[in-house]
Amino acid sequence: MGKRPNEKNPKNTIAATRLRRIIGFIILLILLAATAFFSLMIGAKPLPIEAVWEALFAPTDRYDHAIVQNSRIPRTVIALAVGPAFGLAGALIQALTRNPLADPGILGVNAGAAFAVALAVGVFSVTTMSSYLWFALVGALIATIAVYVISGGAGKKPPTPVQITLAGVAIGAALSGFTTALTIMNSGAFTRMLNWNLGTLAKRSLDDLWSVLPILIIGVLLSFVAAPSLNAIAYGDDRASSLGVNVGVIRTISLLAITFLAGGATALAGPIGFIGLMVPHIVRWFIGPDQPWIFLYSLIAAPILLILSDIIGRVILAPAEVPVGIITGFIGAPILLVLVRRKKVSGL
Repeated sequence: MGKRPNEKNPKNTIAATRLRRIIGFIILLILLAATAFFSLMIGAKPLPIEAVWEALFAPTDRYDHAIVQNSRIPRTVIALAVGPAFGLAGALIQALTRNPLADPGILGVNAGAAFAVALAVGVFSVTTMSSYLWFALVGALIATIAVYVISGGAGKKPPTPVQITLAGVAIGAALSGFTTALTIMNSGAFTRMLNWNLGTLAKRSLDDLWSVLPILIIGVLLSFVAAPSLNAIAYGDDRASSLGVNVGVIRTISLLAITFLAGGATALAGPIGFIGLMVPHIVRWFIGPDQPWIFLYSLIAAPILLILSDIIGRVILAPAEVPVGIITGFIGAPILLVLVRRKKVSGL
């Protein structure tokens, strides 16, 4: 018997979905390029398009060219690196814990990296990015493992998303308290870490980025290695194992990726919150629960949100600046409340 006229062909539906996702991804790329260019134009001193264009392709010693070359290009490029890292880390944690409201901040990963950096600066007098990067990575890894173990991950039954979230919030709060105590007891460390602790893209150089970039790239690659298998894990460990997924290996790869992404990004820009929560969750509304596509979209959408937040921070109290971590908090807190009050959050 032939198909009824109103029946949909599954192949056509799949093709239409893939086409819609590709078009959406292209639109995001265009928005990212536009946002990055606006970041070079907008600040305490707005610059015309012509001045930015000349600063990019024919720079001179003019003052406006120096602003673009020495300040706005580095912070924009750094946002293009740490934004995807925070977004992907959030997407990984949400997929791994099957909790659509999880992110590196809520699960204590950022707090672990921040505490390790405070320890490096306040106790060991470490001052260079290349040195305290490794402290941040170790801190992020220890925090991730501690959350998983304390929530019951070492037992026979995997921990529930609620258990993991509660453990993460508790560990994050404790580590944040220790970080504050360290910086208060050491005035030099307090001064050096004041802006960093709030999350900032200012006063960072491209040399700082180069020391972190290899770690972030490894984290991105590990994320996409784990992404297809995380689709199966979303149905539960037993179902994933029956589909041929080595759950233990995928969890290990995911934890390493989260450590590299959140730890490296936090070392460079500070513990910027809510990016890893908002972006994967919003992306999932538009493209559904397919993890590789969620990761791909988060890779582009996260820096858009971070750069827009940084632009707002530059102009809202100009000529003074508000650190981007505070702006993302102002944006993210109301969104988090809306997500919590929804009867049905977007599924994993």
